[in-house]
Amino acid sequence: MAETNEQGHKWTMIVDLDKCTGCNACVVACHAENNVPIASEDEVIRGRGMHWIRIERYWEGEYPDVQARFIPVFCQQCGNAPCEPVCPTYASYHSTEQNVNVQVYNRCVGTRYCGNNCPYKVRFFNWWTPEWDGPLTEQLNPDVTVRSAGVMEKCTFCIQRIRRAENDATAQNRNLQDGEVMPACAQACPSRALVFGDLYDPESQVSQRLPAERQFKLLENLGTEPAVYYLKGEDTHVGE
Repeated sequence: MAETNEQGHKWTMIVDLDKCTGCNACVVACHAENNVPIASEDEVIRGRGMHWIRIERYWEGEYPDVQARFIPVFCQQCGNAPCEPVCPTYASYHSTEQNVNVQVYNRCVGTRYCGNNCPYKVRFFNWWTPEWDGPLTEQLNPDVTVRSAGVMEKCTFCIQRIRRAENDATAQNRNLQDGEVMPACAQACPSRALVFGDLYDPESQVSQRLPAERQFKLLENLGTEPAVYYLKGEDTHVGE
């Protein structure tokens, strides 16, 4: 499954649905790492929730043998992203070095075209200027911009961690090693349902685990070329 490329990386996430327990640890870790504000109940009721990762729940089996299953859904980092060509300010573009969909916040003017064009609905409009009461301001990540009202935001596979690891490897005149880059969601997952790595690296975990008999991608028929692979649970028809 490993792809060959002389330059750059193909950052890829594998989500094993057999291991996901729906604990939401990845959601909490994402909020903490990326300075994602917490929407109030009133805002959520108005459809203005703010979660870069959401846990979708579905049910399998026939009553009374019913089992709950969970699917973490975040930006799929599409290789053919429908959000990119509709952005009038080029705030949403594809990084050729990391092969992820990047969001440049100081270019965004809040047209929301990208959110409307995303079939996965993983882009969020910041309806308000986030505020944290002290001492909660001390826990904000200095490596991540606190977004102001009027911009779109989303998961970036913790691009700040990717770039930090790449810069460290460059400074030490060596190649990145598998496991050096770990997004907050994958790091926090207690069941290790999330596996992250470079698909261009034949020695990485994602390269060695793909292709898999259980693999599927969300809405793959749309031709968006997601970089997130899901491994469906045993005896399930999700993704088919």
